[in-house]
Amino acid sequence: MSKVAIFFADGFEEIEALTPVDILRRGGIDTVTVSISDDLTIHGSHNIDIKSDIKISELDFDSVDMIVLPGGKLGHQNLEACKALTDKIAEFNESGKYIAAICAAPTILGRMGILKGHDATCYGGMEAALEGANKLTDSVVVSGNIITSRGMGTSVDFGLKLLEVLTDKANADKIAASVMVPGF
Repeated sequence: MSKVAIFFADGFEEIEALTPVDILRRGGIDTVTVSISDDLTIHGSHNIDIKSDIKISELDFDSVDMIVLPGGKLGHQNLEACKALTDKIAEFNESGKYIAAICAAPTILGRMGILKGHDATCYGGMEAALEGANKLTDSVVVSGNIITSRGMGTSVDFGLKLLEVLTDKANADKIAASVMVPGF
């Protein structure tokens, strides 16, 4: 079974973080929420506090198949400032493991040089930070081991694509139907 780690930093966009957690868990994926701070409680960008499952210092990265980075103006800045996380993002990229980011978070990957030669998308107006990427406006973009998405409004599509990549389209479609996504 695949394992996903979704990273939470103060200022994270709540919907972008929690929607993938919900969809992946419904789809049978072992999904852990990870605080990048010394506190399990993380403060969202809209004053919603979330208690993470574990702290980054407790995570066995070797057991993880995918890193997920939610957006949020302050949230993505805090994720990018976390050297323990960016070091692991670089390692995941070098080994071809999945890295997924939504909203402002794909800009972290752009500034790290990870998007060179990849198709990618992000929150509108931040495309300049997708350094070296072929910039698209699709809801979700999969390019090799990199998965990017635009923002809160694309969170369901993003979560379903993560599930599809880790399992299969039938499982993602089943979950989409069960949560009443239009067209399923």
